[in-house]
Amino acid sequence: MHASRLQVLLTVLAGIFLVATVSIFAVFALAPGTAVVYRPILLTSFVVTLFISLVSLAWLLRGLLRPYSQLIGEAKRAPVAHSGKPQNEAAFVLETFQSVIAQLQEQQTELQRLSEQASQRADSAEAFSDRIVASMPTGLIAFDAGGNTTVMNGPARELFQTRARTGAHFSSIFGNVPALAEMIEACLATGRLFRREEIETTNGDNGGVRLGATVAPIDPASETGTRGALCLITDITEVTRLREQVALKRNLESLGEMSAGLAHEFKNAMAALHGYAQFLQSIDTDEQGKAAADALLHEVRNLSDMTTSFLNFARPQVLQLEEVSVDELIQECTRELKPLFDERRVECVRSPTVREGTSDVVIRADLRMLRQAFLNLLRNAAEAIPDDQNERRVIVHSSIERDQGREWATITIRDTGPGIPAADLQKIFIPFFTTKSKGHGVGLALAHRVITQHGGTLSAGNAVEGGALFTIRLPSQAA
Repeated sequence: MHASRLQVLLTVLAGIFLVATVSIFAVFALAPGTAVVYRPILLTSFVVTLFISLVSLAWLLRGLLRPYSQLIGEAKRAPVAHSGKPQNEAAFVLETFQSVIAQLQEQQTELQRLSEQASQRADSAEAFSDRIVASMPTGLIAFDAGGNTTVMNGPARELFQTRARTGAHFSSIFGNVPALAEMIEACLATGRLFRREEIETTNGDNGGVRLGATVAPIDPASETGTRGALCLITDITEVTRLREQVALKRNLESLGEMSAGLAHEFKNAMAALHGYAQFLQSIDTDEQGKAAADALLHEVRNLSDMTTSFLNFARPQVLQLEEVSVDELIQECTRELKPLFDERRVECVRSPTVREGTSDVVIRADLRMLRQAFLNLLRNAAEAIPDDQNERRVIVHSSIERDQGREWATITIRDTGPGIPAADLQKIFIPFFTTKSKGHGVGLALAHRVITQHGGTLSAGNAVEGGALFTIRLPSQAA
């Protein structure tokens, strides 16, 4: 800015003195008489004006040519290759400028290529990340700081039966799982980490579902606070059931081993009491004595039956495996229990197994023991329906499922009774636990032992439609 003002000042000054020089020439040309009179002054003025004008022009040219000199100096210092031919300064500067432009174009092309590569790598990394998230068997949901969804994979949508798109709030996704919604809210607010939490929820027609959830903050070290929350969710219903089945099996085995000897001795005492009761019946006594003897014999027989049932449960038995038709076994059991169903006015509804063109599936099992287990379950279902219940049905459904490369025969037995109280679900397979006024509470425990001894599982729950639901899974092939 200072150099420009100086150049303007020199230009104006040179212009003034040039005008003065021209004016002196004009005086000599147009008024020679006056010029003769003032010749010394005019000549002196002319010389001074000409000198000052030349000096001003020289400084002006120097200022104007300074950028050009600097340009030449920079061209000489530029790291570019020159042709080496004799040439003037303008040609040299032009050649340098062209070389620099060529290098810039090459660098721009290289920069564009690197940018495209970086973009392709970013797209590839993003696509790979999306494939990883989509292929995860675990449900994954990511939320931003406002609690809105940024990522949700397929397993998460299936777990919560939602089609929510990106941007949905966690309160709408976890509407049926308030415990999980509270965990997300606490994580977003305080950055709290939740590890392997177990949550009870429902999943449509599948009844109760147990979920394992881990909720972690995203970038908790950020100065602006938590940037979001990451939620990993797994359906651990089957794992939990298997864990409970294993624990129950171990407890029952321990109980059976501990109590087998005691039950055996107790049965011996029952045999002695049974003999004495029969002896009392045989002697001559009055009517009151006979009634007491009959009542004593009846109670002794009940205790003996209970002890026999307990021994059948506690005593380990070797399986006598043979081919058993599931449908024929169910049909035989329902036919044997028909008098009980008729007496209680209960309708037994059975659907045959459907399996790719055939309605029969054969398993390897001990027919006698498996038949006793099915009879106990069907009898229990019929007796679970109250007398004042309007809908009186026992629904038996069988199907084939494939899991881990094996086929399983799945049989469900559902009644239309009031269902099993939640507090009793963990106790119904324990010997001598019963909610009925009659019975010993050994039938379900015996059925559970028989099913697990065959390599299967027996689980109990409540159906969505109402009533208790027992599910039996047996391998359809020999182990």
